[in-house]
Amino acid sequence: MFIAMNRFKVAPGREDEFEKMWLKRDTHLKEVLGFHEFHLLKGPEGEDYQLYSSHSTWDSKEAFDARIQSEAFRRAHHGAKTKEGMYIASPTFESFEVLQTVTKA
Repeated sequence: MFIAMNRFKVAPGREDEFEKMWLKRDTHLKEVLGFHEFHLLKGPEGEDYQLYSSHSTWDSKEAFDARIQSEAFRRAHHGAKTKEGMYIASPTFESFEVLQTVTKA
């Protein structure tokens, strides 16, 4: 399994706009082979930003990488533009290969 995450530092006063932008869009992720689930997370408030993260799980890194070539990816990102001043800094991408999973059975 593979996990992909983006961290967003959203400028004060832009939180509602950021959340609406993400919550109203159709990600088309359910159509992508190897996709498991997606979470939009709201984290702690920093001194000059609100932290958010997107978190998605995939069969493998190859499945995650292949999504960029998919029609679903093109549809999900068509016309997507971040409004100026929404972020304190560029989003930070992080990825992880899952070594262990513990579930409540």
